[in-house]
Amino acid sequence: MENTTMRIGELAARAGVSVRALRYYEEQGLLASERSPAGQRYYAEDAVDRVRLIQLLYSAGLNSKAVSNIMPCMDSGMASADMLELLAAERDRIDERLHELAETRDRLTTVIELSRATRRRPPRSAGTARPGGPSAPAAHAR
Repeated sequence: MENTTMRIGELAARAGVSVRALRYYEEQGLLASERSPAGQRYYAEDAVDRVRLIQLLYSAGLNSKAVSNIMPCMDSGMASADMLELLAAERDRIDERLHELAETRDRLTTVIELSRATRRRPPRSAGTARPGGPSAPAAHAR
């Protein structure tokens, strides 16, 4: 168990994932552990960064198969011609999603700013008539 420093629970806590997720990553071949004679999993220190990278890829919308295909490229820093196409397509999809998120953020910002500006306006004076307000004439005076 050379260069292994933590058990599965510690890795889960440090990486911010569940133990179940770590077992799944191992089943998918995304994460490696060494086993003690009693069958306990032990992980190297760099497993924390690897799990965080896997999580980033999933949160960016990549599915398990894509993550499995991409991880060897992430490890080596190199990609075949076919993988370059896949990587470029995923990057372009993420760029489009970032654009959509920025548009959504901008719309929310507009509503927030308008709402705050409206709340800062001074109250109208008592003599100012507002439609349907207290100084508006009664519709059906008798």
